[in-house]
Amino acid sequence: MDKRSKPFTEKTNKEICLLYLKRYEEKDLNSIEEMFSEDIVLRDWKIRVKGKDNAINETRKNFENANSIEIDVLSTYENKNTVAAELKIVVDSKEELYVVDIITINAEGKIKSIRAYLGRGDN
Repeated sequence: MDKRSKPFTEKTNKEICLLYLKRYEEKDLNSIEEMFSEDIVLRDWKIRVKGKDNAINETRKNFENANSIEIDVLSTYENKNTVAAELKIVVDSKEELYVVDIITINAEGKIKSIRAYLGRGDN
């Protein structure tokens, strides 16, 4: 089903991605849990976990290790079931991270995988 034939109430993959990033910035673990598929794979430059419980536990650890998280979406790219988001993330008002998240959405509108790649700013 292409985007034009989706019912008006369904979110686009880009909207799902942006909502996830907003909930992450808010450290809203309950909302994030609802967005994850049961078989999610979460991978970044430090860890790789599979399954909703493991992904939620890793996300919880990130939230516990940061007083604040600010996410600035610099750009997004979208194809059929994947959104890439170029991000500037500021942790605790001091640590700047430039990250690209590749987020795959399944047919039910749940996040099936998040692959995060660390980059650098162009300062």
